Amino acid sequence: MIWFGGQLPDEAFLRDSFGRGMPGFLDVEFVSVDEGALTIRMPVNEKVHQPFGRLHGGASVVLAETAGSVAAAFCVDPSQFACVGMEINANHIRPVRDGFVYARASAEAIGRTTHVWSIRITDEAERLVCVSRLTVAVIPIDRK
Repeated sequence: MIWFGGQLPDEAFLRDSFGRGMPGFLDVEFVSVDEGALTIRMPVNEKVHQPFGRLHGGASVVLAETAGSVAAAFCVDPSQFACVGMEINANHIRPVRDGFVYARASAEAIGRTTHVWSIRITDEAERLVCVSRLTVAVIPIDRK
């Protein structure tokens, strides 16, 4: 298991934690967590459309970074460390006009000072929408 302390993150805490900042603005919601991954979702509506009525690539990147960063934060001791994004890339595969998109973040590498996360974003039919990779810096809590 990848999670700090060998326990799954608290689902009630996760459900309550997405109401602030960018995730709150985009109505991001917690979906599930298992031994190796975290899944969240975001509605596709006018908030996240580009001018031609499709999911904006930047919104997909926000969703991917949110999934990876939150997952990384649950892999470290929160009393000592914070996790912050260093680099993200995204390949946009398929357009989405409405419904929900789901981001599943799974760890590729969990090191002492950096993590690498793969995030797969799918639509409601489980078709691939975006593939992203996020590198996260693990920093002492007093640096955040």
